[in-house]
Amino acid sequence: MSRVAARLCQERAAADGLGSNRNAIKYLNQDYESLKQQCLQAGTLFKDEEFPACPSVLGYQDLGPYSFKTQGIIWKRPTELCANPQFIIGGATRTDVCQGELGDCWLLAAIASLTLNPDVLYRVVPKAQSFQKDYAGIFHFQFWQYGEWVDVVVDDRLPTKNGKLLFVHSEEGNEFWSALLEKAYAKLNGSYEALTGGSTMEGFEDFTGGISESYELRRAPSNLYQIIQKALRAGSLLGCSIDITTAAEIEAITSLKLVKGHAYSVTGAEEVYYRGQPEKLVRLRNPWGEVEWTGAWSDNAPEWNYVDPKQKRALDKQVDDGEFWMAFLDFQRQFTRLEICNLTPDTLTSNEVNKWDLTLFNGQWRRGSTAGGCQNYQATYWTNPQFKIQLDEPDDDHEGSLNEPCCTILVGLIQKNRRRQKKMGEALLSIGYSLYQIPQELENDIDIHMNRAFFARNQPAAQSGPYVNLREVSRRMKLPRGAYLIVPSTFEPYKNGEFCLRVFSEKQAKTQMMGDVVSAKLYEPHVDNKDIDDEFKILFQKLSGEDCEVTATELQTILNRVLSKRKDIKSNGFNINTCREMISLLDTNGTGTLGLVEFKTLWMKIQKYLAIYKKVDSDYSGTIDSHEMRNALREAGFTLNDQVQHSIVIRYACSKLTIDFDGFVACMIHLETLFKVFHLLDKDKRGVIQLSLAEWLCCTVV
Repeated sequence: MSRVAARLCQERAAADGLGSNRNAIKYLNQDYESLKQQCLQAGTLFKDEEFPACPSVLGYQDLGPYSFKTQGIIWKRPTELCANPQFIIGGATRTDVCQGELGDCWLLAAIASLTLNPDVLYRVVPKAQSFQKDYAGIFHFQFWQYGEWVDVVVDDRLPTKNGKLLFVHSEEGNEFWSALLEKAYAKLNGSYEALTGGSTMEGFEDFTGGISESYELRRAPSNLYQIIQKALRAGSLLGCSIDITTAAEIEAITSLKLVKGHAYSVTGAEEVYYRGQPEKLVRLRNPWGEVEWTGAWSDNAPEWNYVDPKQKRALDKQVDDGEFWMAFLDFQRQFTRLEICNLTPDTLTSNEVNKWDLTLFNGQWRRGSTAGGCQNYQATYWTNPQFKIQLDEPDDDHEGSLNEPCCTILVGLIQKNRRRQKKMGEALLSIGYSLYQIPQELENDIDIHMNRAFFARNQPAAQSGPYVNLREVSRRMKLPRGAYLIVPSTFEPYKNGEFCLRVFSEKQAKTQMMGDVVSAKLYEPHVDNKDIDDEFKILFQKLSGEDCEVTATELQTILNRVLSKRKDIKSNGFNINTCREMISLLDTNGTGTLGLVEFKTLWMKIQKYLAIYKKVDSDYSGTIDSHEMRNALREAGFTLNDQVQHSIVIRYACSKLTIDFDGFVACMIHLETLFKVFHLLDKDKRGVIQLSLAEWLCCTVV
């Protein structure tokens, strides 16, 4: 219950602007300014208790406390490493980012690209940080995390070996912004080791809040070079890599000095005249800082002798700094994929700069309620979260016939917090999404979560591609006008995870989460004393005793006696608390017991629930699966969102994700009680109630 309350508080804070670009969330509630002032007033240097200088923050396996790699590590502040430490010297540059002993080249490639765009860089690396003025051993950095900006505080104690920084470092021995940035990102993800292995796109997005696209270079569009040039001019971040086929190839160096399975930054794209003919070149940077391409157009390569001397001086610096030029055709042949993080995605495909419309949803896959798996699992696929997008305005330069103009959208699905969970053995899930065109007759049904029959009748209009175990899958697509359903899912069902779904559209689009309405049409049988037949009255008198009132204990005995005779349903018997809640629901005179009419009403409700239970039990097992609960609730008149559905599964399903009959009835009665109490208190019918603590306790205890 406390987790639910915390999530509600977070949603309300976000609605008030917390987590926006101008109002970042203070990670772990650490306020940089107040902590800094406390240290300055006390005359002490900051020590971060949330990410202490100890073995646990290094890692859990290869960098674990007992690993030989962590032996001899000493944590030191920059003031202990050199005489005149600086945060940034002469502006942040690509040579400030040299790889250390950590396999996070993907991150360093993203940081190196970041230095090409000062506006973006100083959003991540706030200015006015120094080892001289008001130095207190504390620094802070800001990252985008699944729709929110967070401000992460670190102290400046860094891991060293033999007096040198162990991980990322600058070529300038006394410059430390890149090492502290890496530490802040490690803190955000739980440890340094959590940063091992990844995609440059992940770093790009966490530095910008942009959305990434990936190109396979051997199947790239014909205008890829123009796309690269446009992206660089727009300040977008670009990275590339060479795929590996076996683990032995990781960071293997080719004969031309390219590193396989290693992330490079793309930092330039220029055309030169070579022997009178135009030649397309690209500039790349290896975060290692020294291993460079030795083929055509590399440093000191003979091709430069046939280029205009002025252009040669501008481009060919001939420094062994990890940065080099190569022919674009060689780039396409040697590298496998290119990744671009779009800060303004439309600049990559049109000459006019238009601001994209963005909608972001946060959601969850939960075992037994919303983790339905892919289309291979028809029984559960329909239970996945569903989102609707209405495309009414076509692109200005749309493709397609005049009768069927198209709309461009870019959909990105990110699985959240998986890097932080690596130390618990949690790997990335295989994820993907499908889009379905919604028939016109269903376009206005805003509160309906599409059922299994819908997906049996309809094929996807577009998909993200094969399910892959990446942090994000994204795809740009052009669709005819209309309403579409987006269904994000894991490949296999019953996999817990959290996700962020982003929809960029060239024109404004209406989007919403399907099935997000909460309402109920309760079954309320009308019972009058004169309508009750004599046989039922005689039975009631026999069961209730002389006072003609049924207590909770008597009700428990009656119901369990009836259940014991049923072979078609499974039950552990009603517990006393459920029986008390049944009485509370129908006890109109406050006696704590049920009279004849009240008992008859309850009996009719139980009969109704029994009929629903048997109808939904499609395999005649005597129980219902948790994903079938959605249908059962709808049959009973309840329209509930995914969060409530999941809360029901947690409370009423067993470890095998089945719900027996007594649990089902207990759930129905509890929901009825909650809805009735709420509507009684919602006197203005605004859908909102306000309670004092005492009133809240009375309602929840009952």
